[in-house]
Amino acid sequence: MAKTYKHLWPEIIDFSSLLDAWARTEKGRRRQRDVLAFKANLEPNLIEIQNSLIHKTYQTGPYHTFYVYEPKQRTVASLPLKDRVVQHALVSAIEPIFEARFIEQSFACRPNKGAHKGADTVQVYMREVKREHGQVYALKADVAKYFPSVCHDVLRRLLRRRIACPDTLWLLDQIIASTDDADSLLPRGIPIGNLTSQLFANIYLHELDAFVKQDLREPRYARYMDDFVVIHHDKDHLHGVRADIEHFLWSELGLRTNSKTQVFPIQKSGGRGLDFFGYRIWPTHRALRKDSIQRMKKKMRHMARLYGLGQMEMPAIEAVIRSWVGHAEHADTYDLRRNVLGSVSFRRGR
Repeated sequence: MAKTYKHLWPEIIDFSSLLDAWARTEKGRRRQRDVLAFKANLEPNLIEIQNSLIHKTYQTGPYHTFYVYEPKQRTVASLPLKDRVVQHALVSAIEPIFEARFIEQSFACRPNKGAHKGADTVQVYMREVKREHGQVYALKADVAKYFPSVCHDVLRRLLRRRIACPDTLWLLDQIIASTDDADSLLPRGIPIGNLTSQLFANIYLHELDAFVKQDLREPRYARYMDDFVVIHHDKDHLHGVRADIEHFLWSELGLRTNSKTQVFPIQKSGGRGLDFFGYRIWPTHRALRKDSIQRMKKKMRHMARLYGLGQMEMPAIEAVIRSWVGHAEHADTYDLRRNVLGSVSFRRGR
């Protein structure tokens, strides 16, 4: 029987835990108006949060929703600061419980993982298959509308496999229910933007990870949030894997793959590679995705225009460039980086 954890609540509501949670909440936001206002009365604000948890009067605040358009349009939900503090304290207590059980090949929103390690891993898989069999095929799949499709009842059941602390479950249920649709018989959806949603998303699709690795025994599998890939030398085998996975996703988790899911050969240099982790990947090399290059070129022109008008300073520009270069240098992009970064000049008074 799986081990469960019963005494998590004292850690979550401890004042020092809430203080640590505040430090993580304000990181990178210290100059924002709401952060400055909260910090001006930090101790009373944290005590108020603590009391609301102790007395079970806490309720998740109203969501502020907005759109982001890169790399694609998504609806993001933002919560008031007090809710972010609560979620940091909660995640700090429960994340290690689940993190210890996640597979090595799950790369999103986890310590010491990320897209670069994922791309390295998949490229190793390709090289192994190429060396042993000569031909490489990929099953590349995306879960359709993943965050809006997460079933609340299933998520609660998965959380209860590990957590048996009634107070902690009350808080988890409260956060999950904060997006319930009163007209829905089967509430679904976790908001992009919640800290807890990142953990919930990995807990939910860990069930897929376990199925692929333990039941299907696929050795060359990797997942980055709702995108996943299986590498193999046999096209027909991957079609069978796809059918098994799609049946599992629907019957166990209420999820479907989207129309872009397919099995295809990894072709030689110049042909089709695997579009994953923000790169196009072949056994021999990798390149940046074309849309990533175009976005950076557009961003460079936009930053140059703002700089010329005196509306953006060089430290902020350099931070954007460092972030992009940090991603680009994990592909074969030396000449590309020189081209993109040299495509505009930054001059005042333009």
